Amino acid sequence: MATAIKAPTGVPTDLREWLSAVDKLGELQVATGASVEEDIGMATELLGRSRGSKATIFDEVPGYKKGFRVLSNALGSFRRLAVTLGLPPDESPHELVRLWQERVRKGIQPIPAEYVKDGPVFENVLRGDAVDCLIFPTPKWHEFDGGRYLGTGSFDITRDPDEGWVNLGTYRVMVHGKDRLGFYISPGKHGRQHRDKWFARGEKMPIAFVPGSTPLLFWSACTEIPYGLTEYDWVGGVRGFPYQVVKGPITGLPIPADAEIVIEGYADPNEREVEGPFGEWTGYYASMERPEPVIRVEAIYHRNDPIILASPPNVPPDEQSFYRAFMRSARLRGDLEAASIPGISGVWCHEVGGSRLFNAISIDQRYAGHARQVGHAAATVHTGAYLGRYTVVVDSDIDVMDLEQVMWAVCTRSEPAESIDIIPRMWSGPLDPRIPPEKKGFSSRAVIDATRPWEWRDRFPASQLPTPATRRKAEERWGWLIGKGERPKK
Repeated sequence: MATAIKAPTGVPTDLREWLSAVDKLGELQVATGASVEEDIGMATELLGRSRGSKATIFDEVPGYKKGFRVLSNALGSFRRLAVTLGLPPDESPHELVRLWQERVRKGIQPIPAEYVKDGPVFENVLRGDAVDCLIFPTPKWHEFDGGRYLGTGSFDITRDPDEGWVNLGTYRVMVHGKDRLGFYISPGKHGRQHRDKWFARGEKMPIAFVPGSTPLLFWSACTEIPYGLTEYDWVGGVRGFPYQVVKGPITGLPIPADAEIVIEGYADPNEREVEGPFGEWTGYYASMERPEPVIRVEAIYHRNDPIILASPPNVPPDEQSFYRAFMRSARLRGDLEAASIPGISGVWCHEVGGSRLFNAISIDQRYAGHARQVGHAAATVHTGAYLGRYTVVVDSDIDVMDLEQVMWAVCTRSEPAESIDIIPRMWSGPLDPRIPPEKKGFSSRAVIDATRPWEWRDRFPASQLPTPATRRKAEERWGWLIGKGERPKK
């Protein structure tokens, strides 16, 4: 069995080391006796809506073997995001965002995955008649879901049949039976491109499904990693050492040696089964139910006392939109700076829009048209393009992470007849609830210039917002009045 390695960067190597680090911070709790039919899903919704709530392990699930656990709300606090990325967990949220965006700006150099012969994931191997996906406590996440979903905090491993590169992508996975899983992938996603290529050939697509792994690897799988770059290699760059993988015995795909659970099989282009409905990240049942491809399971591997990593989407703002906002904001800033656009001072993809539908960028205005350039670029680069809706550009005195400040700028610095541009026929998808069924695939964008007008910015009324230095001084002295810090001793 592969020997566990210690991370020189301080990033936990696997889920269990991550849990230990989070527990030391006092941000882990255990709940027992919660049912998969109702309790785990509803409890997870409550956790995701309470910023700062703890990561929660559900154990002793009725009807399932003790030790077969579900972890929810793993990435629901800035401190846990910091642990995941190897950042100092006691820094302020704004400083953590700055530190991570600076890392992305400098560039994360990929480190190729390292193949090993064995790993903890093979502590239990189920093949043939022993294959049974029903042994895992799989919750019904939302009240009106069409079934139970094992794949929420998960990823699917696929390979491009033409180019050979491997992708890890997060797509919902529904349990149909002991050896059948349904999976839905939105058009345009990397995994969908792989699937379409295999199916166009009339061939079965090999797939490895991972419903339990390290949070960093999962997080990378639901982030806009560039086309052709394997998430293992990107995570290796973040951690500073290679991710260890094992060649899948069935598919030959690289699977995480330290995963909690891996399920291998094939998707047949001629086999479909009704999948859904499932409550999605927009907060709606926007894609409903329809026939979707099926994974025919040929093998299951799992560690002793396996842990399902769960991250179901709920009505935003929730846990999923929060951690995706952290990562996606850095990607969007990187995209803008890669386009040689100067003066970017802040970027935040707001949780209320599921970290996609409402993005705010602050700038130091340098020239006429600067704000419009930034807005149009942010709405059309890859990170901001999929299912976007509103892009707001504000001045650098506005805290882009503070939605109330952003909307204050919209209300006082934009003039509807002059400040809003509409871009038609942009990239949307089946999950957009506002687009009628016959027009799915396209949507418009609104770019809102909420900066002081360039031509008369020097004559624009002065803001009464305190400067950052004055605000910091007030928080240091009086923050205890609003629950920030301790009251000074006399």
